[in-house]
Amino acid sequence: MGGRGAGKTRAGAEWVRAQIEAGRRRVALVGPAFADTREVMIDGESGLLGVGPPEQRPRYEASRRRLVWPNGAIAQAFSAEDPDSLRGPQFEIAWCDEFAAWSDPQKALDTLRMGVRLGRKPQILITTTPRPVPALKQLIDAPGVVHTRQPTKKNALYLAPGFLAAMQAAYGDSALGRQELNGELIDDPEGALWQRPAVEACVLADAEPAERVIIALDPPASGGPHSDECGIIVASASGEGASRRACVLADLSFGPAAPADWARRAADAFAAYEADALVAEANQGGEMVRAVLQAEHAGLPVKLVHASRGKRARAEPVAALYAAGRVHHAGHFPALVDQMCAFGAAGAGGKSPDRVDALVWAISELLLNRRGRPRLRSI
Repeated sequence: MGGRGAGKTRAGAEWVRAQIEAGRRRVALVGPAFADTREVMIDGESGLLGVGPPEQRPRYEASRRRLVWPNGAIAQAFSAEDPDSLRGPQFEIAWCDEFAAWSDPQKALDTLRMGVRLGRKPQILITTTPRPVPALKQLIDAPGVVHTRQPTKKNALYLAPGFLAAMQAAYGDSALGRQELNGELIDDPEGALWQRPAVEACVLADAEPAERVIIALDPPASGGPHSDECGIIVASASGEGASRRACVLADLSFGPAAPADWARRAADAFAAYEADALVAEANQGGEMVRAVLQAEHAGLPVKLVHASRGKRARAEPVAALYAAGRVHHAGHFPALVDQMCAFGAAGAGGKSPDRVDALVWAISELLLNRRGRPRLRSI
């Protein structure tokens, strides 16, 4: 494990090169998505195409998604988003990058391990900036696993001048700084309203048929390059009374973004998910928020909501609904879960938890505010 910019990619690429020089011939390369595998592990400045003497470097066969070395060794490229693609192929070694950012790390790793079975000593190297996801914590404690850590400062010669000083001044010994710069595995802080194991357990393989779908939006106060994220959550609900359930369908949050950008993304989500309404916090912009949204999509049914209580007071009833098993997730949303599992903890600080804010508005509208209108769908 290592901090951001700690040279993890180069270390992984050099390890693969050394293994190939030692006679390994079948290699798996797995990144969070195929674009990451190609752009970081293969093509990046520290990727496999840039390490070792030029005459010993591999060629990339894009049509077959593989690297071929002059000595005949082959490395196949995969995406952790598609664990089933790892069924069938066999390998002597594998290099997995940014494991903690994989959408379903346990499933992808389990599938990969079944195929790393060739040679005298099959091995898997995992390089990642740590996040307290269950799969990583279990892996560190598993027998036969060797765990090393390297902080960002160890790679200072390859970083922009002043970068380390700026990051240390901004984040110092905060939990984020210890995780992202020192490569420490920081567990969920005490006092947070959500705990990671419980949130991970609420993921469903298939979402229930929706009776109502809404888009919840927490727009940033400004649109400059240093503005907060724009929280955009898509959620649905079905059932009545105590049996009514909500499901988070997507986390489309991003930032920083200009008003036209977040309005476009929200309007596109409204159409794509055939939503009934768009709920938007109006504390920062009032009617301007409605105007921006309806300028992007005329007639968009916008409901403005105003925060009259603090963030924690608004979030506590939603956290209670999670604890009661009445909220599920239709997939893995790492950035959202990170915010949830830090929210409410003493000293959490940092930027506004915009994803959580949008989540709270969405679940509150679906389960706590029961004045929704009837819904008709064309078939």
